[in-house]
Amino acid sequence: QIDPKDYTFSGLKDETVGRLPGKVAGQQFVIQDCENCKIYIFDHSATITIDDCVNCQIFLGPIKGSVFFRNCKDCKCVVACQQFRTRDCRKLEVFLCCATQPIIESSTGMKFGCFQYYYPELALQFKDAGLSIFNNTWSNIHDFTPVSGENNWGLLPETAVVQDYVPLPSSEELKAVRISTDATKSIIPITRGRRQKNSDESCLAVFFAGDYTTANARKLIDEMASKGFQLVQTKEVLMKAEDAHRVFQQSASEFIPLLEKGPVVALEFSGDGAVEQCRSTINEIFSGTKVFVSESKASASQDVDNFYNFADMQMGM
Repeated sequence: QIDPKDYTFSGLKDETVGRLPGKVAGQQFVIQDCENCKIYIFDHSATITIDDCVNCQIFLGPIKGSVFFRNCKDCKCVVACQQFRTRDCRKLEVFLCCATQPIIESSTGMKFGCFQYYYPELALQFKDAGLSIFNNTWSNIHDFTPVSGENNWGLLPETAVVQDYVPLPSSEELKAVRISTDATKSIIPITRGRRQKNSDESCLAVFFAGDYTTANARKLIDEMASKGFQLVQTKEVLMKAEDAHRVFQQSASEFIPLLEKGPVVALEFSGDGAVEQCRSTINEIFSGTKVFVSESKASASQDVDNFYNFADMQMGM
């Protein structure tokens, strides 16, 4: 028998509270009427609602469904979810991983950055919540109630550090979670999203399903980052033969047999010389692995558009 009290934080003031990995285990959770609190849910959950909270710092591990903030103000959060919504909120600063387009409604002073966080159990919690670390539309915000001439949301500074917003827990119980907020260790690859690119050259790389897809994608991201290239966006999605023709054009036939194994992982890199660098890195490091890479600077932006237009339609963006 589940006791709702185990899955609720209500009416707390000036407290640090949380749940350790394994303690929520996919249940729904409610956070309400909390003030000046530090709240940490280090587990996956079904849905989370956060109502009437003021000046709180909140970490929410992977949420299978939606997280809904209502009537909250001056809160700083780190959140991973399938759907993100706010209504009647003021001044929320959120490091977000969201599989679908985040929605704000009747909310002002909202700021968003890319989720960055690590602890050993987090990768498995993402899996348990049915979330891919590569599907993150954190900066693609839809404002349901725009006001002419005003902007209700923006992006956090690129230099924003998670720990300055949501500090590591200080209570003895929660200190047991081995957290790193170092961006290079983040379980979610850090993407530029909608930020201005520093170059008009892009490159698309697509890995096909297999035992090492995630590891290979992460390796390429690290290699490209070490050479100064920026990861713009990532996506994990199933493709069919007709999609392959649209995206991979004349080289589709060599990749179509690989699509049956499962979803592909696509990465878009930006920077002068991105195509050349990406191709040479893949030849050096992944010589035995079939990877689609843009052929030239000229075709690359079309590759990126073709892939992400297809992927957005698939995901119903």
